[in-house]
Amino acid sequence: MQKDEIYNYCTENLGITDVKMDEPMSNHTSFKIGGTADIFVKADSVEILKSLLEFAKSNDIDVTIIGNGSNLLVKDNGIRGIVIKLDFKDIKIEKLDDKRAKVIAEAGVTLGMLAQRLVKENISGFEFAAAIPGSIGGAVRMNAGAYGGEFKDIVVKTKCMDEDGNIKVLTNEEQKFSYRHSIFAEEKLIILETELLLNIEDNSDEIRRRMAEYLESRKAKQPLNYPSAGSTFKRGADFITAKLIDDCGLKGFSIGGAQVSEVHAGFVVNTGNATAEDVLNLVNHVKEKVFEKFGKEIELEIEVLGE
Repeated sequence: MQKDEIYNYCTENLGITDVKMDEPMSNHTSFKIGGTADIFVKADSVEILKSLLEFAKSNDIDVTIIGNGSNLLVKDNGIRGIVIKLDFKDIKIEKLDDKRAKVIAEAGVTLGMLAQRLVKENISGFEFAAAIPGSIGGAVRMNAGAYGGEFKDIVVKTKCMDEDGNIKVLTNEEQKFSYRHSIFAEEKLIILETELLLNIEDNSDEIRRRMAEYLESRKAKQPLNYPSAGSTFKRGADFITAKLIDDCGLKGFSIGGAQVSEVHAGFVVNTGNATAEDVLNLVNHVKEKVFEKFGKEIELEIEVLGE
């Protein structure tokens, strides 16, 4: 099926207003890198998502699901088929008693948005995630974490959809959380919403203080002055990856517009005109040098999409 036919179906048959053809993925990733998506669609409801999946499956069209694009590197040739950005953002809060609150957040809710809503309700336990530039869907998928907290510690259950449009609800245990990993990275399951169990405090001042402290720490220790996809490499089982990269003398090393950050060696940044090829060549160079010097294999934390 031709791109214009897909575009017309999305706008005319499904009534979707936010559809783009040949859309640069650099507009939708924090790395500001990436070729074009044949069709880019924002799905603002589960019903629209299901309709898109049914249409794509019946016409043998590839589908790629993204959230806030903060952990992605899209290759220079872009992504074929339909890219669907999950854009449903409802938040429900129920105070179970004086100490605990149940929070249900849809996949498109950004972590910063949810953190600000929770602090107004005197709800704590989410401060670690407040400065992570992602969405709930992406954060659960990769078991995002910072400052001693991880999503596995607060997730109760997650509602998801398989590629046939069937809805499933997985418990915390069924989501198979591990370091920067979950079942959603293994199976074709799309996160729709997640239920969290959090705490209630007497006032919001201490919650705000912790959030501000974590934000200041992030500003001081991470390269926020350049686009990136967050931490590029996973922590090793018995080593700190950034330290090994630094010990190889690679901090500040560049290929094209991609650079090992001078602030934190665990980050690859876009100094302004980086291509995905620059980033991947730099990543491979870093991997080779670390293995050559220390005999350690390092793994990507970011997800690479496209062709």
